[in-house]
Amino acid sequence: QVQLVESGGGLVQAGGSLKLSCVASGSTFSRNAMGWYRQAHGKQRELVAAISSEGSTHYADSVVRRFTVSRDNAKNTVYLQMSSLKPEDTAVYYCNTNRYMSTVTRGYFQSWGQGTQVTVST
Repeated sequence: QVQLVESGGGLVQAGGSLKLSCVASGSTFSRNAMGWYRQAHGKQRELVAAISSEGSTHYADSVVRRFTVSRDNAKNTVYLQMSSLKPEDTAVYYCNTNRYMSTVTRGYFQSWGQGTQVTVST
């Protein structure tokens, strides 16, 4: 029922910045937790950052000082501000949502959107 559209990916040089957006529809956005995930080529999908309905956040250790997740409930949108990008950040980035923060942090979802490609060059 939930529709998710990721955008903002692209090609960026190492050390640069990029901001991703995810627009959600088909659910009560303000009551849900939101998460960002990424899947690098040949790797498993992993949680990058998550934000609860109350605004608490969680970050993967690899991005904790470089990425910031935020949400705008009026726009049904969650953002991922990425800075000091590294080649190892190269991946397809996805968002997803659930009522429970635990589900978002664990990444237990039946379906995913198309994601947005982030490529960091050296």
